[in-house]
Amino acid sequence: MLPKLIFTDIDGVWTDGGMYYDQTGNEWKKFNTSDSAGVLFCKKLNIPVCILTGEDTQIVKRRAEKLKIDFLFQGVKNKLHTAHELCEKLNITLKDCAYIGDDLIDLPLLQAVGYSAAPANAPIYIKENVNYITKLKGGEGAFREFVEHILINESIFEQVLMLFNK
Repeated sequence: MLPKLIFTDIDGVWTDGGMYYDQTGNEWKKFNTSDSAGVLFCKKLNIPVCILTGEDTQIVKRRAEKLKIDFLFQGVKNKLHTAHELCEKLNITLKDCAYIGDDLIDLPLLQAVGYSAAPANAPIYIKENVNYITKLKGGEGAFREFVEHILINESIFEQVLMLFNK
């Protein structure tokens, strides 16, 4: 199934889940730049990407802006509800969507979408509830791997790669 929308968590998927603070109170997150290729693949196929995160930081907002992410929802306490509302606006169902997440807050949405994944380092009870477990850990390119996995399963990965050579 080629999804009509891909949802993604951030902490633990695009990052290693760590929260870094310096002595002056600045917060830091380390993103793996290879995940941006996953976004580029989606853009080539006109598949919107939606970030759903329980955190609310300028760091994630800046990353989303840089990658021109289609939808960003921060400070979300009920990801299933937020995803359902967005799907209604887009006139699609959750079964038309894919989602990658790694923790308790993600579980209801992981169980509701048409295709789900978790990074390799997600807890076992999360991994037991998804369709695909990435070989990479969160923060190591797990989002890109998830997108590539979908494209390979749909036998269109090579076609998408060719779009970058034009």
